[in-house]
Amino acid sequence: MKKLFLPLLFAFLLPVSFSCSTLKSYMLNEQDAAAALKQMLSLGAKSSLQGAFSRESVMATLFPEPLRKTLNTLQQIGLTSEIDRFTNTLGIAAEKTATRSVPIFLQGINNMSISDAIRIVKNGGTSATDYLRSNVGPDLRKEITPVMQEALNEYKLVEQWNNIIKPAQALVGNKLNLDLPTLMAGLVSEKMFQKLEEKERDIRTNASARTTSLLQKVFSRNW
Repeated sequence: MKKLFLPLLFAFLLPVSFSCSTLKSYMLNEQDAAAALKQMLSLGAKSSLQGAFSRESVMATLFPEPLRKTLNTLQQIGLTSEIDRFTNTLGIAAEKTATRSVPIFLQGINNMSISDAIRIVKNGGTSATDYLRSNVGPDLRKEITPVMQEALNEYKLVEQWNNIIKPAQALVGNKLNLDLPTLMAGLVSEKMFQKLEEKERDIRTNASARTTSLLQKVFSRNW
């Protein structure tokens, strides 16, 4: 029995020890680093944005801080309920736009050329998301804009926006950015980048978030 047990134990421990030694001897290379970064960013792009577009975030996008007094004035002249209804619907349209924009982000990530991927892996934090933002962020926002326009048309929000903005224009002249599709595409893009940042931090710091062998291989060590 003892003679039979020892070979079986050896057969069981051999692949385990081989796996550990293989992991320890693995040297990070540029190809694996780039592939892992894209895989991590793709997972972030697929994260849900449900509830991300609050009334506060929409209002901050439409009325930057210097123009908040204008907003208060609009509410004082009886537009509070109209503004609330508009921003709530706009938040729904933005959430739908975000869902429809996932393929745009995935294509941008997959087509992105990553130079010095090993450095990005080693830098930690949100360096992968920062790289995506600086390299293809403007293109992504541009591609999201027509998707946002479709959602605005679907909910008939442009006409509502024009009705709300008329009294604001009378107060501040041409200081307001009236391009609603571009404004909201910027908000959708920013919220999606925030989700990518959250996923990147999670994968870099939480072993259970590394759901593929590639992510485990690249992000399980401090290089």
